[in-house]
Amino acid sequence: MPETDADLFTMTWEDAGEALPDADAAVLPTGSLEQHSTHLPLSVDTLRADHLSAELVEAAADHDLSLVRLPALPFGDSEHHMTFPGTVTLSQDTYKGVLIDVGRSLAAHDVERVVFLNCHGGNRQALSLAADRLNRDTDLTAHVVHWTNFAREQLREEFGEGWGHAGDHETSVIELFRPDLVREEKKEPQTVKDRPETRSYTYFGDVTEQGGLGDPTNSDPEAMEGIVEDTTARILDALRSDIDEGW
Repeated sequence: MPETDADLFTMTWEDAGEALPDADAAVLPTGSLEQHSTHLPLSVDTLRADHLSAELVEAAADHDLSLVRLPALPFGDSEHHMTFPGTVTLSQDTYKGVLIDVGRSLAAHDVERVVFLNCHGGNRQALSLAADRLNRDTDLTAHVVHWTNFAREQLREEFGEGWGHAGDHETSVIELFRPDLVREEKKEPQTVKDRPETRSYTYFGDVTEQGGLGDPTNSDPEAMEGIVEDTTARILDALRSDIDEGW
């Protein structure tokens, strides 16, 4: 886990008692433990959430923000990957409940805002519902930031249209932060089927043979480094603006 000076994970309760009420927001990175084809580890989304949240915290002061970072949640809603060994999923109700409980805990310690920094698409619905519940039932303001949404335009410019799950983009991120975990000899264009037009697929294995999308051999960690820097700035600018506008 990358460490920052603002990690709740390494604070004492006295440290936390000073840091949490003074912070503009607490950041909860959300990932998953699920298959990412044959060349990437199961932990891709959690690794992304962990490292990308550290980038946010480190750059926050440049945007007049003070953030405290929680440990990344390593499990998410990944039922659609359960046909691949190693995937661990929480039910959507359980996952939503965990998010709400974390938020309520933060509210009890006088935290004003929580930012859910999400790096797994399957978490989106539960995150939205949990944030709604916290915003309506507590004094905590919940923000949901899907990292990829803020990077999408640059990712398309760099990798085209096929950079999704375990493809060009995610391979580049892991090569940037944890190259030791990439099985280079297993990188290959992913074999995918057309998706149905009138229904969703049941399991991800219905649309991809190896478990991924796109072409991981097109990965570019150096380009990804620039995308991470730009995306970090966009997210912090958006958060600063929302806070200033009273959201």
